[in-house]
Order: sequence, then structure tokens, then C-alpha cells
Amino acid sequence: MGRHGPVPVAASPRRLAAIMFTDMVGFTALAQADEAVALDVLQRHNRLLRPLFTKFRGREVKTVGDAFLVEFESALDAVRCAVEVQGVLHEYNLSATEQWRIRIRIGIHIGDVVETNGDVLGDAVNIASRIQQLAPPEGVCVTQQVFDQIQNKLARPLIKLPAAELKNVSVPIGVYKVVPPWETVSPAERLGPPTQGRHLAVLPLSNISPDPRDEYFADGLTEELISTLSQVQDLSVIARTSVAPYKSAPKSVSQVGAELGVDTILEGSVRKAGNRVRITLQLINVATQAHIWANTYNREVDDVFAVQADIAERTANSLRLELSKSGGATGERKSAPASGAYDLYLKGLVAGMREGGEGTTEAVGYFERATQLDPGFAEAYAAWANLYVVAAGDTLPMREVMPRARALAAKALELDPDSSEAHAALGNIAFQFDHNWSLAEAEFRRALDINPSNVTAQRFLGSVLLALGRFEESKEAVKRVIRLDPAGFGNVQLAMIELLSGSSDAAIEQIQQLIRSRPASVSLHILLGICYATAGRREDAMREADFPLTGATEVERFDHALLNALVGRPEAARSVAAEAERGEAKSYTSATHLALLYGAMGERAKALDLLEQDYREGDRVLWTVFRGPWFDSMREDPRFIALLREYGLPTTPPPRLGPAPRGHAPSSGPS
Repeated sequence: MGRHGPVPVAASPRRLAAIMFTDMVGFTALAQADEAVALDVLQRHNRLLRPLFTKFRGREVKTVGDAFLVEFESALDAVRCAVEVQGVLHEYNLSATEQWRIRIRIGIHIGDVVETNGDVLGDAVNIASRIQQLAPPEGVCVTQQVFDQIQNKLARPLIKLPAAELKNVSVPIGVYKVVPPWETVSPAERLGPPTQGRHLAVLPLSNISPDPRDEYFADGLTEELISTLSQVQDLSVIARTSVAPYKSAPKSVSQVGAELGVDTILEGSVRKAGNRVRITLQLINVATQAHIWANTYNREVDDVFAVQADIAERTANSLRLELSKSGGATGERKSAPASGAYDLYLKGLVAGMREGGEGTTEAVGYFERATQLDPGFAEAYAAWANLYVVAAGDTLPMREVMPRARALAAKALELDPDSSEAHAALGNIAFQFDHNWSLAEAEFRRALDINPSNVTAQRFLGSVLLALGRFEESKEAVKRVIRLDPAGFGNVQLAMIELLSGSSDAAIEQIQQLIRSRPASVSLHILLGICYATAGRREDAMREADFPLTGATEVERFDHALLNALVGRPEAARSVAAEAERGEAKSYTSATHLALLYGAMGERAKALDLLEQDYREGDRVLWTVFRGPWFDSMREDPRFIALLREYGLPTTPPPRLGPAPRGHAPSSGPS
């Protein structure tokens, strides 16, 4: 037995620590067969591992034969260290002979420890040493307590193992296996964060109508059921973007449950013929795959609101949940719309879902006609308002559509004061157009009070908090987005928050993980390049800038030009900027977006001219990008500081740049 580490000290108070316990596979047998080789292998094992403990701020407490006991202040540091240790050993083993290969198991737990004479004692040590035995060779196992600390922060999937009954531990311990990069994992094994209460996925309803043109009805009704069920108290409902892929690639109930981390699934079919509709639904328990309830509804199209209310009530009663206090789930608020209005509303929802804003004009037409048929149709006004909010600044000028959105949201709230969608729209108007940060936050929180599953409100609350420099709150808000919409934009948004709050390594790790599941994504490779450029890793950024643009959208081509400018290759940026200034761009480009290109090219005066123009003309989208590296050359410029103050944004430099420049007192935050 050897011993390494600090000079022994007297006992210290109890403290919380993450404990890593490692053990070499087959070392005893090797020592019995050839003691000299075993000692050489052990020394090589120690030389490989010790630098990695230090890299991740681990303190080597002791070695026990071929095992290490290492203490970390952070569970995330411990797990990241374990993943890198196994990666280094895996690479080493690829070229080593069987006798010289080093395979270890690692267990990690977080809990109270007491230090005595340089050693640490406590349940955290005992449990870590026991769960490492559950890990496969080259594997890492962590406890539930560790998982709770690292979920959504580790760029590796985790698989939940059966609860473990450990020696001298009174209750079974939840254990998770970290999936290493060289090991494939089926989608059914992928783990979502643990559910709290009931977590539901509404799968896309199958269209079995005689006319395939009635597909919109099934799609729109799926969206409406998600919205209605989201208003049931204590029921968390997965967003449309994460269930939509199952329409074209259906999977088993158990696979869907594992991928989305849900315990209940609603599935069914729709058959529409003229104004009659037949809806067949079943609510399924993922664990047992038993039907909780099933029903068939035969109704007129405009009576479907009543069907939704009945489904919400059945679901709530079956899962022993409360109905929404807003009355949305009981049908008191949602009266049946006028004949034909509901059909137009569903068509508008489906058209508005098309990527890139391609269906915006068509959706506007449907919502307009729906509200003409039924001027009291609050949901149609709210959906119309949010359609404009989403398009503003991206595909349509903000100054043109935000006033329209404001009027529509106000009308929706006049008809239904408890419309979560309308409050979310007003929050976005206050945020993106008025730059009234306190009102925006209040509206988003009101929307979430009414409907905690409102992903749009949750996502933009995260954006408000980021703009205000409240980084940790912003991350927590976006983690809730990821829980509700695991396949949506939340993972990218979290990476951007990490990047802009100074944690470039975490941002890079997050994007790399996304690329592993979508290796051909042009946008992800561009974003990874921007992360590298921000972190000062120019060669890595240039490699991502050289990723082929096959099938790239106009937005991706713009971002690609921006990345090239950041790494000192401005030709593409000049070409894109000139095209936009001639009015030849194929998509809407605000003056602020042009300023990004000129800022990245180092043309500070031109960039500032464009930012001031954007502020005067009313698009005013600087809040979305003001922390990015493209503006680093002008952060001390009085014109740039004055603009930030006009917006009510913090004038302190981003965390990656250190303290504020001398001569400019930092703002205490938005006014």
C-alpha cells in the first residue's frame, strides 16, 4: 500500500465533497502472474492519472494498492475528470499489448466527509468505493446525487441502471452510467432528467382521413392538445418541436419515454370527413405500457374545443392532478368558436410552424379570416400576435410588425385575461421592441404562472436574464426549456449563455455533444467555430469555418461569413454585406446584423454607424448580440457605451474580457 498527498493535518469540520474512487481491473491476477510487470503497469497507471486529477482541481487523498481516492469540490469537475481519464486510457490501450493494457472502473458520489490526518472518511467515500464495482471496465458510474448536480451540463449521455443495494447502506441507491465516446447507445437507452410529478408527451396524431389534404387538422389538433394539457396544474408537457419527429419516424412507447424522459404518453388518430371528425385517443403509462384510459369522440369540427376540455379533465383525474385554476382545462374559458373559425385557426397554426418563416404570410391570412368569422376567438388573436413576434427582426422588420403584435395581444387579453400565449407575446414586445426589461420579465413570469409548460415564455425569460447579466438565473431558465423541449433550441441557447458569460470551455463541450448526434449540421459547426474564435482558438475556429456549406440556408451563409471575418478572412463578409446594402439579400438583414460583419472585420466606425442607424429607425436588436466577440474592438468607444446606455444594457465588458476599461464607470445594470 502506498500513500501520496499533503502532509497529515488535524481533523477538520465536516464538509460536502465529491469523491472519486478508481480501481484497476485484473490487477490482482496480473500481480500473481508477473509481479514485476504488474508493478511497471501500476507505475504507468499512476503517471497517466495524476496530472488529470490536478487538471480538474482534484486532490489525491490516497492510493490503496491499485486504487485512487480523489476529492473534488465540484461533482461536475469529478465527472469531467473521470471521462477524460477513461478517454486517455482508452487511447493508450488501443496501441498497448494485452498484458500492458490499463482498464479501470470509476465510481463517484457526493456527500459529507470528515478529514482526519489527511485522510477523508464518511458515507461519500464508502458509497463511491462500492458503486465503482458496478461500472464496466473503462466505465464511470455516478449516484443519483451526482446526476442531480451534472444533468444538462455534461456533454455525454447517461443511462440509468437498476437501483443498487450496497453493503452497509440501508436504502437502494440510484446509479447512472456515463456513456463514453467510443460506445454507442440506442435512442431507447438515452436518459432524460428525472420526472417530477407527471410528465407527458402528446405524440403527433395520425391522420386517417380520406382526403390527405386534411393532414393539417391532425397536426393542428396535436398542437392544441399540447396547449390545453399544459394548463393542467402539476402536469409538465413536452413541446411540439420535440414530439414532431415521431410523426415521420414513429417509435415504441418505451423508446419515446426514454428519449423524452416522460412517464405518460397520449397518442391517437384523427379522421376528418367534411365537417365531421372522429378522434380516437389513449393515455398510456410508459413503465407498464398499460392504457390509463382510452376514448373515441365523434363531433362536428367546431365542437372540438369541448373534446379538448374533456381530454384534459380525464387526464387530470386519471393522474390525480388538479385542473388549471385559470379554467382553461375545464372549458369555462374556451367556448366553441363560430363555424369554420376553428378550422382556419388550425390551418394557421400549421402554416406558422414551417421553418424559416416560409408560412408566415399564409398563416396571417388564416388567422385574419378566423377572427373575422369569430371576433371573440381569443386563441386566434394570441397565436397571430406570437406569429409576428417570432418573425420580428428575423424575417420581417421589427418596427413594422411589433405594433401589430401589440394590438393583437391586447385584444386576446381583453377576451381572455388568463391567456398565457398573449402574456408571452406582450413579454416579447416589451423585451425586444420596448426594451422595458422589468415589464418583460413580469409578463414572462405571468405567462409561466398560468402555464408552466409555455416553452416560448421560458425561453425568452432566459434571454431577458442573459441580457441583464443574470447568468446563473438565465441558465436555470434554459435548463427548464431543455426539460420541456429536449430536441428544441434550448441546448444551443444554453451553450450561448455559457459562451457569453465567460465559460467558453463549457460552451464548446455542449456544442461538440450536439454535433455528435448531428454531425452534418452546418449551423452547429459554424457555432462551434464562433465558440473557438471567442476562446482565442483560431486554428480550431478556421477548421470549422472550412466545413462544407452543402445545403446551407441564407442565415447559415451569413453566420459562416461572420465566422470567417472573426478568424481574419473577411472576403465572404464583405460580399454578404455588399449584397445586403444593394438590397439583393435573399432574407431580411437588419442594420445591426450588418454591424456584426463590419465589427468582426475591424471596421469600427462603419459598425457604429449601422448600430446608431438601427436604433434611430426602430429595429433595435443590439440586445441580442451586444456581448459577442464581433464588438470587442469597440467596447471602450464612447459611441458604443452610449448606445448600450440608451438600451438600458450593462456597459461592463463580457466576463471573458475582465474588468471595465479605465475611464468608463461600469453601469450597475439596466435601468
